[in-house]
Amino acid sequence: MEGLEELGYLGLFISSFLSATLIPLSPEILLGILIFNGFKLWLTILVATLGNFLGGITTYFVGYLGDWKKIEKYFKIKKEKVYSFKKRIDKFGSFIAFFSWMPILGDILTLSLGFFRVNIKGVFIWMFIGRSLRFIVIAYLIYNGIKIVI
Repeated sequence: MEGLEELGYLGLFISSFLSATLIPLSPEILLGILIFNGFKLWLTILVATLGNFLGGITTYFVGYLGDWKKIEKYFKIKKEKVYSFKKRIDKFGSFIAFFSWMPILGDILTLSLGFFRVNIKGVFIWMFIGRSLRFIVIAYLIYNGIKIVI
């Protein structure tokens, strides 16, 4: 994360994008640094959301391109186990994408939604809503925390 704060909004976009892939990053730290340093609140939220959303779309398509034979061969995951997970995904459909903002679990959900080819339009809508709310809430808490301390 070091050096990304010097890039300002671009650094936040990159951090948010990468954190929505299988790379473990925390854009919340950079979001807080930028807000603390006077960057525009709503623009930081927008940049973080767009970066994270586009990273989520990338993860969805990585899952979409998934090849069952390679997954079984390289990851030693049995079809039965994966398809029991698919039943849960089928039960809730694209709404599950709302929870794609959650660290680690969200990446697995997003990858799975792509792999099982869940309705792309619904996935993207719910993913955008969930990720937007994540950054709105975090930015609000950071901003108001700064106001209380200062």
